[in-house]
Amino acid sequence: MPKKKSFLVLAAALSALTVLSGCGGDAEAGGGPKLALDAALPTEVPDGVKIVVGDPATQKALELSGQLDKVSKFVQFANLSGGPQTTEAFRAKALDLGSVAEIPPIHATWTGLHVKIVASKFRQDAINHPIYQLGIAPGVQVKSLADLRGKKIAYSPGQAQGALVLKVLKKAGLTKDDVKFVELPSTGDVYSNALAAKQVDVAPIGGVQIKRYLTKYGKDGASTIQHGIRDDAGHLYGPTESLEDAGKAAAIRAYVAAWGVAQEWIDKHPKEWIEGYYVKDQGLTTADGEWLVENAGHPEISADWSEAIKRQQETIELLAKETGNKVIQAADLYDLRFQSVASDAIKAAAK
Repeated sequence: MPKKKSFLVLAAALSALTVLSGCGGDAEAGGGPKLALDAALPTEVPDGVKIVVGDPATQKALELSGQLDKVSKFVQFANLSGGPQTTEAFRAKALDLGSVAEIPPIHATWTGLHVKIVASKFRQDAINHPIYQLGIAPGVQVKSLADLRGKKIAYSPGQAQGALVLKVLKKAGLTKDDVKFVELPSTGDVYSNALAAKQVDVAPIGGVQIKRYLTKYGKDGASTIQHGIRDDAGHLYGPTESLEDAGKAAAIRAYVAAWGVAQEWIDKHPKEWIEGYYVKDQGLTTADGEWLVENAGHPEISADWSEAIKRQQETIELLAKETGNKVIQAADLYDLRFQSVASDAIKAAAK
């Protein structure tokens, strides 16, 4: 998508959020006293509190499972997700919580935002259930990571795909000087089209784009290879100022609990999820939905974030080295008060 068009789309999204969340674009209506970031989380959401949440997939899961009324009183959903839009919405004070992959909380911090992760989801057997595969352009010979030397690789700084490329090069014993980066936005089918047009030789493609790319261009020699790296992190995160409002903190806690139960419902109801979300909401085919469910495997929502923080720290140090940014502490990105909220809710719902 051209930069001008991307800007217009984002501007429209933020304009809509301004209308939703009140005067001046602020996601206000908190209603609680200031809460220290190390104070116990309040468990009762005060009347009148509203938080704005950008998490369309969970919104649909709550609708399909009949659980939306658990959060509808205090949640205003916004139809946006992903790093760039979420970060800009935080900056515009138009969003309290967003659903993203591993990199946006790091990138947001480097750009001066104060944010915290409040929920994390991973995949069981993550290496064999990756989010991304390396798409290989028709006619290009790449059978292993070592073959990436000298290739043109799509790169998106500040996004999960960009970080994955850096991790892949490190695993292959290569540096940026051994390849040629082609900066492209990793949105929609941009990477798939760039591969098909041979604008790049290699690009990380994810989700249904993998299946569609191979179906459409496999006859021309297009292929994919596994990268063998964990790429499964998914987070809910938000600005610290929302967590410092006692009313909003209570609402965020309640939403994280509902989020956890919704992820479990998705896993236990694949047919309903495929039909209700992938087919009716996203416009995919049933076959596409079945492929996505099989590829994703099963979620892992832990009450212990220590290993996740360790992996996040490794990512930060790699990105800092490659981008020139300051090394920050991964532990500072996580609000440990929420560490067991989602898993506890899942256990309670199962009783």
